[in-house]
Amino acid sequence: MTLLRASITALLLVAVVACTTAPNTLAVNTTQKLVQYERNKANLEKKVLTLASGDTMTYLEGGNLNGEPLLLIHGFGANKDNFTRIGKELGDYHLIIPDLLGFGESSKPLQADYRADAQAQRLHELLQAKGAASNIHVGGNSMGGGISVAYAAMYPDSVKSLWLLDSGGFWSAGFPKERFGDGGIENSPLLIQNTEDYFALYNLVMYKPPYIPKTVQAVFAQTNIANRGLHAKILQQITEDNVEMRAKIIAQYNIPTLVVWGAEDKIIKPETAVVMKKLMPQAKVITMSKVGHIPMIEAADQTAKDYKAFRAALKNQ
Repeated sequence: MTLLRASITALLLVAVVACTTAPNTLAVNTTQKLVQYERNKANLEKKVLTLASGDTMTYLEGGNLNGEPLLLIHGFGANKDNFTRIGKELGDYHLIIPDLLGFGESSKPLQADYRADAQAQRLHELLQAKGAASNIHVGGNSMGGGISVAYAAMYPDSVKSLWLLDSGGFWSAGFPKERFGDGGIENSPLLIQNTEDYFALYNLVMYKPPYIPKTVQAVFAQTNIANRGLHAKILQQITEDNVEMRAKIIAQYNIPTLVVWGAEDKIIKPETAVVMKKLMPQAKVITMSKVGHIPMIEAADQTAKDYKAFRAALKNQ
């Protein structure tokens, strides 16, 4: 393990020296090795499922395959690897971490429905194919939180718990217009036109972002740049898709829910957690100081510790 870490570090240093912020072949290859290294540490394997629509959904699977399934859903502009860092701390669970349609390595049909219910139905198809659609635990960050709520509302008898990290979809709390397009969606900083936009967004979404060389960030940015038009359409759909009525179903079924919020979230207002608590009185709310919009990356150890305590408490009920 030490030798592998040293080898990857050496590759990274070469890539940083050899290229500017524009990605080249060396930077791309180095980034791929780093991503795979992190997946290996978390015991996650990449797999692909073809949906009934003909679209493909790429996902990571790992952890304890005999444990209870935990579906983890990424946010807008992100992908499955947003949960890789925390994945190694959640190895007791059977982890299923997909790229939603429109993101990562999954299909990106321009005319598809990307609202929460449609994405939830696709995720249910994935879980059915794996024989894991019953007794499922669901977690999601940002847009993925709203989709998690939709999933639980659609399949309440199958969902054992919810884990909502800086969740989207609860728009009655309002959201900073400058983040979602003050003067139009096209002006949103969440839509990436170039690598500089990506660098700025990386620093916006986290209070103390982990260090990643800009050469590597530039590689990560390419998918977002290439799909900016599609992402604009998706952003429009999700900001018009309020899941609050669906949250009432979760309260009705008394589904155990853990709401986590970074106190320094600059994307979605932390006050949203108050709205969520009113709609889902059974929810436990944790506010994390000096943490931004993506706790599972910025504070992976503490976020995992809090979640494992939540799951342990469920067993004692």
